[in-house]
Amino acid sequence: METYWIIVFFLFGCIFGSFFNVVGLRVPKNISFSTDRSYCPKCNEQLQWFELIPVLSYIIQKGKCRTCKTNISPIYPIIELFTGILFAFSFVKIGFTVELITSLLLISMLMIIFVSDIAYMLIPNKILLFFLPFFVVLKTISPLEPWYNSIIGAAVGFGLIAIIILVSKGGMGAGDMKLFGVLGIVLGLGNVLLTFFLASLLGAIVGGVLMYVKKIGKKQPIPFGPYIVIAAIFSYFYGSKIIHFYLSFM
Repeated sequence: METYWIIVFFLFGCIFGSFFNVVGLRVPKNISFSTDRSYCPKCNEQLQWFELIPVLSYIIQKGKCRTCKTNISPIYPIIELFTGILFAFSFVKIGFTVELITSLLLISMLMIIFVSDIAYMLIPNKILLFFLPFFVVLKTISPLEPWYNSIIGAAVGFGLIAIIILVSKGGMGAGDMKLFGVLGIVLGLGNVLLTFFLASLLGAIVGGVLMYVKKIGKKQPIPFGPYIVIAAIFSYFYGSKIIHFYLSFM
């Protein structure tokens, strides 16, 4: 029975991942995603149902538009596949509990942000405001230990990035600041600080590699959101173990 549910969560994750791609690309540009059908951004041809099958359509079409043969961004199948994997993983780790709802919503928000920040270097306020009340309610029903950990996490997450913005005069964006505030509610103090550390470390490593191979210039801005997304997922699932491992050497 557990295998059945793992498959169900994976398939639904892939389907939702396809939807998250659309939301992440359209919300920052104020394009409706509820009424407008999907289309190729190059030739504007509306996509047929068989071109919208998560992951499989990309593979079958060899990553190209069926009409104009323009290359399709690999971000589409990547988000679909990883959303499916993370949905299934959430079920395996958490099971049918209230926390599973939190996990699925967190992954959903982070996948949308990953897409929008990659595409436009923007973390939309609309996305954060949509998910915020859900996290507040869920953490009221199933609070962290201690219960005020969410409040402190949100305040520190928001305040830490605000200080960095003021000191660096724009070294990070307001979207990052708001995102850390929302993440603090779900993760709590320890894990939101761990998220910041891991995101900064990952960003420095990837940025350094890209500069070394001359893919980007030293002053060229790079989106920080994807690193926050990856770090937040690790912190959510493994933060307590990472922190405990670190403290064991103190």
